[in-house]
Amino acid sequence: MHRLTNYRSLQAFLVIMTVVGMSYALFFLQRYMGLTPCPLCIFQRIGLMVMGGFALIAVLINPKSIAFKLLLWMGSLAGIGWATSVAARHVWLQHLPADQVPSCGPGLDYWLDTLPMQQVLKEVFAGSGECASISWQFLGLSIPEQSLIFFAVLLLVHILILWRILRPLVFTH
Repeated sequence: MHRLTNYRSLQAFLVIMTVVGMSYALFFLQRYMGLTPCPLCIFQRIGLMVMGGFALIAVLINPKSIAFKLLLWMGSLAGIGWATSVAARHVWLQHLPADQVPSCGPGLDYWLDTLPMQQVLKEVFAGSGECASISWQFLGLSIPEQSLIFFAVLLLVHILILWRILRPLVFTH
């Protein structure tokens, strides 16, 4: 059991989950189902990829230094923390009463071409009607709700990784 929960194995698990999550989004939802991701979905994917990138570095390098492990962990945590917060915002938008849903605005491509990045982020997080619509459900859960559960599990894995990093400091003889 120790081998399954060591630092490198847990980081490899995060890499695998990144591949699984991105494959689900790209190949199943986008290609097979024909669903187009809204701006909030795209930002969730970016967070997942950031987490996966830091986890991949951790797997490949397998650092011995606690400081370097913590640095990689913080980068990975930032990515999944971002994805989780965007998914939570997305779920909140989907549960707003119909009269409180923001109106649909121009697409993300238009915002990126015409607005500074700070304004793009502000517009995306304000949400739009397209982000509030529920286009598909599985087991009664919308795509953002599924994502939020998935990201919450990955956050729990990050807690376990942190324990693995700090354990030698806590239990030194």
